[in-house]
Amino acid sequence: MDMANLLALQETDTAIDRLTARKHALEVGSELSAARAEADAAERELGEIGLELDVVARDQAKLEHEIDSLTQKAAAENTRLYDGSIANAKELESLQHEIENLDRRRSDREDEMLVAMEVRETLESRAAEARARVEELRARASEVGGAALQELERIDVELVERREARDALVPAIDREILDLYEDLRKQKKGVGAAALIDGVCQGCHEHLSAMELDKLKRTEGVRRCEYCRRILIF
Repeated sequence: MDMANLLALQETDTAIDRLTARKHALEVGSELSAARAEADAAERELGEIGLELDVVARDQAKLEHEIDSLTQKAAAENTRLYDGSIANAKELESLQHEIENLDRRRSDREDEMLVAMEVRETLESRAAEARARVEELRARASEVGGAALQELERIDVELVERREARDALVPAIDREILDLYEDLRKQKKGVGAAALIDGVCQGCHEHLSAMELDKLKRTEGVRRCEYCRRILIF
C-alpha cells in the first residue's frame, strides 16, 4: 500500500511543481512581456516609417514650391520674349537660353517629384500595414493579460486541491520511505519515485536487465533503479 500511495504522491508532487512553475511564469509575466515587447517593436517601426514620411513630405513640398516658382518665372520670361519689349537680338537669344534653362530645371524637379511621390506611396502603404500590425499586437497583449489572470485563478484553485490531496497521502506512507523519497526529489529534479513498466524505469527511461528485474522481484522493502537510484514501484 505504501508504494501505491508513494506513486500517487509523486504524481501529485509533479502536478504541484508544474502548476507552481506555470504560476511563476504568469506572475513574472513572461508571455505578457513578450506580447507587449512585440507590440512595442511594431510601434517603433511605425514611428520610424512616420519619420521617413515626414522627410519625404518636406522634400515634396520643397519640390512643389520650386516647380511653381520655376513655372512662374518661365511664364514671365516668355511674356517678355514675345511682348516686343526687347528689340536687341543678343538679349533675345540670351532670354531664350534662360527660358530653356528654366524649363530644363523644372523638368528635373518634376522627375524628382515623381520619385518622391512613389516613395511616399510605398511608405504610406507600409505605414498602413504597420498600423494594422500594432493594433493587432496591442489587442493580443490585452488578451494575453486577461487570459493570464483567468489562468492564475484556475491554478490557485487546482493548487489548493492538489495540496489537500498530498496532505491526505503523506500519513499513509512509512516515514523512512517518505524521507528517502523527499531526499531523492531534491537530487533528481523533483522525481524521487517512478513506476516500472515493461522493465523500463519511468524516471530515467532505462531498460533494466532480466537479471536485475529478477533480483528486484525478490527484494523485500524499497526497490530502487540500478541506473538512476530512484524508488521503483512495480
